[in-house]
Amino acid sequence: MAAKTIGIISIKGGVGKTSTVSALAASLAQNFGKKVLAVDANFSAPNLGLHFGILDPEITLHHVLSGKADIGEAVYETPHGFHFIPGTLFPKKVNPLKLAEKLKSLKRYYDIILIDSSPTLNNEILATMMASDELFVVTTPDHVTLSTTLNAVRLAKQRKTPIKGIILNRVYNKDFELKIEDIEAAANCNVVAVLPHDVDVLRALSETTPSTLYHNNEIAKEYRELAGALIGETYLEKGFSNKFKTFFGNLFGKSSKQDINRKLLISEL
Repeated sequence: MAAKTIGIISIKGGVGKTSTVSALAASLAQNFGKKVLAVDANFSAPNLGLHFGILDPEITLHHVLSGKADIGEAVYETPHGFHFIPGTLFPKKVNPLKLAEKLKSLKRYYDIILIDSSPTLNNEILATMMASDELFVVTTPDHVTLSTTLNAVRLAKQRKTPIKGIILNRVYNKDFELKIEDIEAAANCNVVAVLPHDVDVLRALSETTPSTLYHNNEIAKEYRELAGALIGETYLEKGFSNKFKTFFGNLFGKSSKQDINRKLLISEL
C-alpha cells in the first residue's frame, strides 16, 4: 500500500511547523510502529535537518529537484526511528513543483510521508499542496497569525487538497487569546490539537531530539494523540493528568473540543 502523504503548512514563520513535523514523525515511528519519512520542502529556508543535528548533508532535496541525484540518495536515517530528506542550507533555485513526481517512487517504502512546507505564499507551498493527500495547518491563537491561516485555508481549498484540521500551537492559557470556537468559525475547519507553550520544546531542539521523545509532558501527549488520529488509531496513556485540557473544556468528565475533533478524524479513516 502506498504511503499517505500529509502536508504540514502555515503562511507565517515561527509558529512551530517544523517542530510539529519532527514531533509527529517521531511519535508515528516510536508509538505506532509506522515507517515514516519526513521531507523538508521549505525550499528557500530549509531547517528540518538542524532538528536532527544534520548541519551540512551531502545530498539534499535540492540536488534531486535539479537532476543531480536520485531521491533515494537524499534519504537519511535519524536516531529516532524514522527517515528524512533534508534541504540545502544555502539553496539554489529549483522547481518545487517537481516534488510530487519525485516522491512517487518512495511511497511504497513508507506508511506515512510528512512534508514540512514553506511558509511563503508561492510555488513552494503550492508544491506541498500538490504532493499531499491531505493538509494540516499550524497556527497560534492570535489575530495576526489567524489572518495568515485563513490565507492558507483559502489556497488549499482552491487547490482542492483537503484540510483535515488546525493545529493550535504555543497556547499560553490567557484570556486575550483567541478561543477554539472563534478560530474554527473563521477558518471553517476543526482544531485537532491544542499545544501549550512549553520551554521543553526549545530544550529538546537544543538537544536535536523531537519533543515527543524528550519529555513525557502535556505537549508530548497531545502530539501522540494527534499522531494516532492521523492514522486512525487512538493513543491511550494511563496515569496521565492533563490539566491543560481541563482549561479547554475537559470539565466534569467532558471531552475537550480537540479530543472530539480527533475522534472525528479517526472515524473518517
